[in-house]
Amino acid sequence: MKRRDFIAQTTLASGAVLTPSFLIYPKRAKYKVALVGAGWWGLNILREGIKTGEVQVVALCDADQNQLKVCKDEVDKLCNDRPKQYADYRECIAREKPDIVINATPDHWHALVAIEAMKNGAHVYLEKPISHTVKEGTAIEKIARDTKRICIVGFHRRYSPHNVSGMEFLKSGKVGKIREVKAFVHYNFGKGQMEEQIEPPKGLDWDLWCGVAPLVPYNQGIHPKGFRQYMEFANGLIGDWGPHWFDQILWWTDEIFPKKIHSTWKHGSRQTRANAPELQKATFEFEDFICTWEHSLLNQHKETKTENVGAYFYGTEGVFHLGWQKGWTFFPNDAKKEILHEEPKLNKPDDQNIDLVWQDFLASIKSGKLPFADVARGRLATNMSLLANVSAKVGRSIEWNEDKDLIVNDEEANKLLIRQYRGAWQYPSY
Repeated sequence: MKRRDFIAQTTLASGAVLTPSFLIYPKRAKYKVALVGAGWWGLNILREGIKTGEVQVVALCDADQNQLKVCKDEVDKLCNDRPKQYADYRECIAREKPDIVINATPDHWHALVAIEAMKNGAHVYLEKPISHTVKEGTAIEKIARDTKRICIVGFHRRYSPHNVSGMEFLKSGKVGKIREVKAFVHYNFGKGQMEEQIEPPKGLDWDLWCGVAPLVPYNQGIHPKGFRQYMEFANGLIGDWGPHWFDQILWWTDEIFPKKIHSTWKHGSRQTRANAPELQKATFEFEDFICTWEHSLLNQHKETKTENVGAYFYGTEGVFHLGWQKGWTFFPNDAKKEILHEEPKLNKPDDQNIDLVWQDFLASIKSGKLPFADVARGRLATNMSLLANVSAKVGRSIEWNEDKDLIVNDEEANKLLIRQYRGAWQYPSY
């Protein structure tokens, strides 16, 4: 289960961070960019794209006219492009013919928007998780290869300086032999309160927003921002945060995927309409190590000595914590040795490094080489989250065959690799 050759050959396989000094290109016509999904995170991505000076914003697209207005007002402050506004991504892409599409929609829209964009000649900046179901991810990667379009995933932690140096530290052998890795996210969101089911606000096309997913009654806990806690539209905390940390683990190891997955979850303590698990544990069995996942929405785990998110790498020489807002820390087993630490270098307002993703994205478009955060990496990391949920749903361990893109000898579990789309929407060909 070693890395595929095409992954090993991608740009920045060594993990180096792009800096402006490495990216000096002659001036050229700007890339036409359309943003699909105009919420706060989509605006963050677009803002960094505008800062490159190499894009022209031609369109903003969202089923919620209220989000479009906020986004448009901000874009007008950042540049003079005066983009057109759309509700339907298909009309947006067909009319504007963008060179780049930023796909910052809720998870259930990732596949169709990305595929439509690449089929129409656009390169795609795709937010994680890349898909809502496993076979959607398969279809996205296939279209990227068939169309020879660059599809980069918003794994900004692949580029953040402390993540890069932390990976170098891990691979140097200073942590020793690592046989155990733990990824975790502990947030105390509290029990909350039952949301009122009301009519969608004026300006929101709720039927279009739900799209391929079931048309559930609207409540403010779903939109804006809360959709990740509803399994119709996302995959809970493991689907949100899991791809980030699983990607870091897959960056560290030479293996591309675990051979066995087992997960269990608990619901019922919250008082909201959200149906994502509030507590989940998962075990991923690789050839050389065991990886576990743990999240809690009701307890921040104050006993944690580092921060409440990240990944612990347990080696024979000590424990290495790769985190987010507090950088990385190495706790040596030898009490006589000092604890090592590196602070993060993160951009505001949301403590991210999207600018570095953009640098690699534009460089890849120009060179034709796959980016360091290529869609293939996004699919592998996303699948770990999705297959953990499949295991929890069927209530047993599953065995994954990466070459066949199937679960071994489990018809019930394999049926969960896809979903039934609503109405006339068609599940992508994979």
